[in-house]
Amino acid sequence: MFDFTITKKHSDSNARAGEFTTPHGVIKTPCFMPVGTKGAVKGISPYTLKNMEAQVMLANTYHLMLRPGEDYIHQMGGIHKWISYDRPMLTDSGGFQIFSLGLGNKKDGQSLIKITDQGVKFQSYLTGEYRYITPEDAMIIQHKIGADIMMAFDECAPADSDHGYATRAMHRTHNWLDRCIEQWQKLDKKTSQSSPQALFGICQGVIFDDLRKQSAKYIASKKELSGYAIGGLSVGESIDDMMRSLEIAVEELPEDKPRYFMGLGTPKEIQRAIEMGVDMFDCVLPTRLGRHGAFFYQGERCNIRNQKFQYDTKPLDPEMTPPHLQGFSRSYIRHLMIENEMLGMMILSEHNLHYLIKLCQSYH
Repeated sequence: MFDFTITKKHSDSNARAGEFTTPHGVIKTPCFMPVGTKGAVKGISPYTLKNMEAQVMLANTYHLMLRPGEDYIHQMGGIHKWISYDRPMLTDSGGFQIFSLGLGNKKDGQSLIKITDQGVKFQSYLTGEYRYITPEDAMIIQHKIGADIMMAFDECAPADSDHGYATRAMHRTHNWLDRCIEQWQKLDKKTSQSSPQALFGICQGVIFDDLRKQSAKYIASKKELSGYAIGGLSVGESIDDMMRSLEIAVEELPEDKPRYFMGLGTPKEIQRAIEMGVDMFDCVLPTRLGRHGAFFYQGERCNIRNQKFQYDTKPLDPEMTPPHLQGFSRSYIRHLMIENEMLGMMILSEHNLHYLIKLCQSYH
């Protein structure tokens, strides 16, 4: 289980196609993975996800552990059964949300999260109560949620961190990874062989070349992991810094396991990352843009509310829009968005997801 096979290599770049085996099906890479933050991709049903050939759906550990709670999801039969989705799923560790929401939630200029080597104390955005999570907790919570792929608990340092803080966060991430692996292996021994869970490690280091290289080497040394992720990028740094840091990390990661860029959702950058040898991507951006009237076309972001689309009878994209949405003209979708009709948001969201899924499929 969780074997990764490279099925094709491109001669003009480091892009490759592969197959990653999970209990709920084989994932063909490269792939873009829609994000179901609270157990649902906004405006998109599981049935629609299958029709657009989405291969993996993400669920957000942070939000689900706060409500309805991992014990509840486990009692309901696990995430697949509960949300009626029988394809591969991935849960993030919750670390990014804890740190990002904590940094934006301050009192007297101080963050309301407390990070120590043991774990993180944070404040629930729902109730205001304080919670505490350790790397071991992150594994247990994700185990109860029941996705095919779990992510290690990491510290996502802010994009503007200095080298000293970035170094401390990186070392803490490495220490937490070791603890995650130990807890994951304990849980795996107790799990039925019919439903094992993979664990991916996460490379950190902000945009410092030496740290990115060091972190990628460290997680690559953990051969028991099923895949390797690049985290802490696409969080506010420049495109040039992001792509340079990504390239440094990818050079150190093994070829025989999937490489996952966390949180990237723009066509041009995904294409560049694929050609560096990255296999998996996720982001809330496609559906978020759709809800606000933006759509992807020829690698660019367009605003459907622009006057130039008022009499435009063409579909959003003759090639990348799903066939069943080709009959909706730009003119009509513009009208829907101006009138704040939910259908317009749904069409744009589905188009944007389909666009990135088809972009990845073009390398198969």
